[in-house]
Amino acid sequence: MAINRPVKKVERTISTSNIFTDSAELKGYFNCSISGTFVGVVTIQRSFDSGDTWYDVKSFSIVAQEFGFEPEAGVVYRAGIKEGNYTSGEAIVRLSQ
Repeated sequence: MAINRPVKKVERTISTSNIFTDSAELKGYFNCSISGTFVGVVTIQRSFDSGDTWYDVKSFSIVAQEFGFEPEAGVVYRAGIKEGNYTSGEAIVRLSQ
């Protein structure tokens, strides 16, 4: 019998608006990597209801290497560029644990 384990790493190259990574269940410390050459705003979001409702956590308009901390189990995160926040280039976004 296969065991379903939550996704702990997501990555995506984004070159338009309204595109996000898949969601990843992250608990404790996690990495946030934003690289590439882009003009736009990358937003990190989290959801307490498995992705039905998303809340903005932090936004970046430059390349960044950061970490976050999530104390609660079952919370999922995603990263992407919201509608109207993309101008040009490619943003490579990665969330991992």
